[in-house]
Amino acid sequence: MPQEIKDIDLYRKVVEDQDSSALRQLYRKYEKLIYSFTYKMTDDREIAEEVIQEVFLKLWKKHAPYDSSKGKFSSWLLTMTRNTCLDALRRRKKHESVEYLEHDSLKEQVQNETPADIMEWKEKGNAIRDCIRTLKEDQQRIVHLFYFKGLTQQSISKNTDTPLGTVKGRIRLALKHLHSCLKGKGGQME
Repeated sequence: MPQEIKDIDLYRKVVEDQDSSALRQLYRKYEKLIYSFTYKMTDDREIAEEVIQEVFLKLWKKHAPYDSSKGKFSSWLLTMTRNTCLDALRRRKKHESVEYLEHDSLKEQVQNETPADIMEWKEKGNAIRDCIRTLKEDQQRIVHLFYFKGLTQQSISKNTDTPLGTVKGRIRLALKHLHSCLKGKGGQME
């Protein structure tokens, strides 16, 4: 079985060599994760598709440098996805009223997936949900507000009447715990 190329190596090929094959490999690996993450934040298929394109365009044009000393590639990519998603929502609100599509539209996307793809995503989703459930209640709430509702740390601080430093600390501790938990479950994403 050939050894899988690490994300950081693919990333370097993209930014240093403009290797479109490496970009395609990263796209294939993370497209579904980015789509489902964005769809969960926006409940809008069109925005989710737009965000996927923007994220990979940023990679290709070197608009978002990755620093491996600051964390895993997948975490960095999801943070960039979250920020790109929030930007897309702001643009959409400025230019038109947002009409949300029904959740059933996601079924079209799922129909194109193989049973193995669906099983893999369910397993990863279950592992993440299981790990989130092991967090303290206050950490669960902040992770949900930050990653799935798209609130800024400042908004969370204001809405929950929690000091900003405490919000940042809880997010940091929660991510550290989730990383360890997923690593223990074998559900760690490169």
